[in-house]
Amino acid sequence: MRQPLPLLILTLLLASCTTSPTGQQQLLLFSEQEMAKLGDESFEEIKAQEALLPEGEVTAYVRCVTAPLTAQVGGDWEVRVFQSDDVNAFALPGRHIGIYTGLLGVAQDADALAAVIGHEIAHVLARHGNARVSTQMATQTGLELLSAVSGMQSRPGGNDLLAALGLGAQVGILLPFSRQQESEADLLGLRLMADAGFDPAGALRLWEAMGAQDGAGQRPPELLSTHPASSTRLAALRQALPGAQARYDQARASGRSPACRLL
Repeated sequence: MRQPLPLLILTLLLASCTTSPTGQQQLLLFSEQEMAKLGDESFEEIKAQEALLPEGEVTAYVRCVTAPLTAQVGGDWEVRVFQSDDVNAFALPGRHIGIYTGLLGVAQDADALAAVIGHEIAHVLARHGNARVSTQMATQTGLELLSAVSGMQSRPGGNDLLAALGLGAQVGILLPFSRQQESEADLLGLRLMADAGFDPAGALRLWEAMGAQDGAGQRPPELLSTHPASSTRLAALRQALPGAQARYDQARASGRSPACRLL
């Protein structure tokens, strides 16, 4: 017997649900190979559009910080530094890492920089990119299916209603899920930097500095933000710090003691 299309889609979505490293439910519709290909293509586009910083002291410093982190997760990671005032960094499936020079003005020591890079690598390890793309695709498919079934597009005001549903889907599904991802990446990144021999207290210094940069009244409400509010983020990190400190002590005792400095 042939299944109705909505039931078929629901069956596919349920079969694609998995749990993240911290036990959070997430939808993964794409293979690792597909995501790596998407990451490869995206990184090539970024390199073509952004100004790459020439090899020198800064790039060597960034790679010095990155190497102990990637050694913990394995694989050959491509690391590039972009000349930009943006306070930003990212990691992509396919093992790509991008750092913007503006970040170095906020992450002012190796431990703070390791907290950012560890956070971004954690997004990749937890397959957050896959989950984000999958959720967006599922949301779009659901809206298109709803439009086809209800005939909204053929009625006056249908486009407005779809736009309203899109906002509702974004607030109800996409953005809270993304905040959950950010919080998870904070905790996984904290463990990763500690295992690599970086002082996890550097993560607190980093996010305190990030919070100071936001400035009063400049940050959107937490409900509509893809990142947790600074106070929420710091509270979670402080709670996780004792466990990360134990991992850090073990890493140092095992001889993992990165010595990266930017003069």
